[in-house]
Amino acid sequence: MAKANRATIAAERILRASGASVPVDIERIARAHSLEVIYRPMEETVSGMLVIKEKRAIACINARHHPHRRRFTLAHELGHYLLHGERVRVFIDASPIFFRDERASCGTDQREVEANRFAASLLMPEAALREMVGAGPFDLFDDRAMQRLAAQFGVSPQAMAIRLAALGLGAL
Repeated sequence: MAKANRATIAAERILRASGASVPVDIERIARAHSLEVIYRPMEETVSGMLVIKEKRAIACINARHHPHRRRFTLAHELGHYLLHGERVRVFIDASPIFFRDERASCGTDQREVEANRFAASLLMPEAALREMVGAGPFDLFDDRAMQRLAAQFGVSPQAMAIRLAALGLGAL
């Protein structure tokens, strides 16, 4: 069992409260937390952003990206909103704004790491993964099996491989 942290705990709490099943309806959950969701074409390097202003929160997701990536980005932005929305230090126009860009994917910003962990925990719940994968380690290089498992959760095979490895459920 992976060590619980605040991002994982928050995601698990939301899953329990919402009674979510796989694939998790991330849009319903985001809206239930008063997060407005809009899809707009953006530069390829930007997956999404979160704008919080005067108690209104909007997640703008890149409409040009694959549906699996959009789902993960929305879960990531929800993570920022719930975990960092009150104490953000980046402000533009008196609004905290989080951009999902190259720096975010490098793992150098702790808030980005935490938002990614939240998104992975929310979209790929540990209990559901353990139930589906079973006792043995999952072969991370079995492309067909990885694609089937990822499709059940509505995520990319890459996101699934990272999650399985992080939980110690994947074999190389």
